[in-house]
Amino acid sequence: MSEKRPFDELVELCARLRGPGGCPWDREQTFESLRAYLIEETYEVVDAITAPEPAMLAGELGDLLFHIVFVAQMASEKGWFDADAVCQGVHAKMVRRHPHVFGDVEIASTGDVIRNWEAIKQQERTKDGALAGVPRHLPALLKAMRITEKAAAVGFDWERVEDVVTKLEEEVSELAVELRSPLDEGRQARARDELGDVLFVMANLARQLGFDPEAALQSANDKFARRFSAMEQLARARGLTLAAMGLTELDALWDEVKVGESDDRA
Repeated sequence: MSEKRPFDELVELCARLRGPGGCPWDREQTFESLRAYLIEETYEVVDAITAPEPAMLAGELGDLLFHIVFVAQMASEKGWFDADAVCQGVHAKMVRRHPHVFGDVEIASTGDVIRNWEAIKQQERTKDGALAGVPRHLPALLKAMRITEKAAAVGFDWERVEDVVTKLEEEVSELAVELRSPLDEGRQARARDELGDVLFVMANLARQLGFDPEAALQSANDKFARRFSAMEQLARARGLTLAAMGLTELDALWDEVKVGESDDRA
């Protein structure tokens, strides 16, 4: 008898956890109760991708895989499908959506791959529009990129990056107009809409440039947090607190931190 594969052992483990004599907590779980855990585990994988230790990524992928198999086990108990069906389904889908690898379709660029991918997906969803398949609960910035990506796949896209920058400047100007007067209820709603337009165009610009807007913003978040922490350390070393300093002093401290970063890179 051949030795069991690790994936099969994981499937059996999930079945045992859910079965008679298994874990009371695992047996109580529902599809709804696991939603938050799936989202959390997915983000932990994303964090681990940039971690210095490959073992951390392997561990987080394992946690996510466990939850996927666990959900498949719950579906199996309802007679819907099992983990094997999940694997078979995605395998068939990947073969179908890569005709340039498993068929005779010829491509010239990554852009061709994306256009073919979206065209095949559209054929699979004959009753849905081109934007079908974008998860409703995606983070807004990432969702904006995916929406514009799908629209671009059917030809609705800016021809040049410069045109997107011009559109961004136009949207910023429209936001500025709304902010010139006190924000009553109506103007506040318009300002929010204009701000949304600015963010949407920025996500589109990131896609045009080949950047992940979530990663770009996360990098900016990390940079700000790093510099702010350095400001706090400088203030403490001088017997000061940020809360007791004026804005001019804070700006000077911020500039000092930035100059220090530049010197460290020199």
